[in-house]
Amino acid sequence: MRILVVSTPLGALGSGCGGGVELTATTLVAGLLERGHAVTVLAAGGSVLPPACAAATLWTCTGRSQPSAQHQERSAPITMLADGLLPRFWRRALLEGPAAGFELVLNLAYDWLPFWLTPTAPLPIFHLVSMGSVGEAMDGVIADVARWDQRRLAFHSAVQAADFALPQAPVVLGNGFDLAAYGFCAEPEPLLGWAGRVAPEKGLEDAAAAAAQLGLPLAVWGLVEDRAYAAAVEASVPAGTLQWRGFLPTDQLQEQLGRCRALLNTPKWNEAYGNVVVEALACGVPVVAYRRGGPGELVQPQLNGLLVEPDDVGGLVAAVAQVGAIDRRACRQWAQANASREVLAERVEAWLLAGLDL
Repeated sequence: MRILVVSTPLGALGSGCGGGVELTATTLVAGLLERGHAVTVLAAGGSVLPPACAAATLWTCTGRSQPSAQHQERSAPITMLADGLLPRFWRRALLEGPAAGFELVLNLAYDWLPFWLTPTAPLPIFHLVSMGSVGEAMDGVIADVARWDQRRLAFHSAVQAADFALPQAPVVLGNGFDLAAYGFCAEPEPLLGWAGRVAPEKGLEDAAAAAAQLGLPLAVWGLVEDRAYAAAVEASVPAGTLQWRGFLPTDQLQEQLGRCRALLNTPKWNEAYGNVVVEALACGVPVVAYRRGGPGELVQPQLNGLLVEPDDVGGLVAAVAQVGAIDRRACRQWAQANASREVLAERVEAWLLAGLDL
C-alpha cells in the first residue's frame, strides 16, 4: 500500500514535544517499510527521521504548534490556529494526497480536525487514537466517526478505548518498539527511574516522594514542559534525590535506563498506553506502576513488575522493596512477545486492510 502517515502538530519529530506519538510514528513507519509498504510522513519542519525510516519520504509544513487537548478544560471549544501546523497538515494531505497516489491516510495526532474531515475526505483516513478522553469535543467527534464507520478507529489499549462511546468492540493494537535498540542489563544499580514529559498530569511528585522515603536517587528523563512544576517537585524532596537527565535519544536513554532497579510510572490520568513502561521492560527493568490507564494492562504483577493503587505513595515504596524477586530476563521476554516493531506493523497492516475491504 501507499500510505501517508500524518504526525503530531505539536512539534518536529525528534524534538520530544510530541511525546510518545513521536516514538510511535517512527517505529510504525519503519515496521510498515519492512512489510513492503511505500510510506510518506507528513510532519513539522525540522523533523528528522531515524535511519530505520530512510526509505520513507518526508513531507514537511511550517507553522505554529497546535495547543494540546489535554491541557485544556473538558468543555473548551476547539482551537484552530490560522497559521498553525494542524490546518496546514490537512490542507496538504487532502489537496496533494490523491495526486500522489496514496491509498489511505493514517493519522497519529489527537486533534478534532482530521476526525471531523473523515466522512467527506477524498482519501480514506484511519486514526490510531493516541489518548483517552480529555475533552467533550474530542469525545463527540470520535463517537461520530465510530457511528459512521468504526473500522477507521484503532486504540492502544482496551482501557483507553473504554473512554469513548463505541457501538462495537474496539480494535486494540498495543504499540511497538525496535527492541534491538534496547540493551538488556542484568545487574542494576541502586537507582530508580522515571520517564515522561515533566508536567502535572504525569505525577512526578509521587515518584519523587517514594524515592525520598527509600533513600534512593530518582533519574528523571523527559522534556521539562512545566518548569514551575518541576521546581516545586524538586523542592519537595531532599537535595540530590532527583537527577535531571533531560530528553535523550533512544540509544542514550536505554543505556542509562537499563541500570535502574525499577521504573516508577505514576500518571494522574489514564495514559492510553505507556511507552516508557515497555522501554524499561525491554532493558530488563521491572516497572512499578499505578493501576491506571494503559500501564495497568502492560504490567503483569510478579512477572514484569508490580501494580499499586493510584496515588498511593506508600504502595510505591512497598512495591519497590519487592522488585528484586522479579526476573529481569522475563521483563525483556514479555516486551519481545508483545510489543515489538514487527508485531505492531503486522497488527496495523491487518487493521488497514480490513478497513479498506481488501
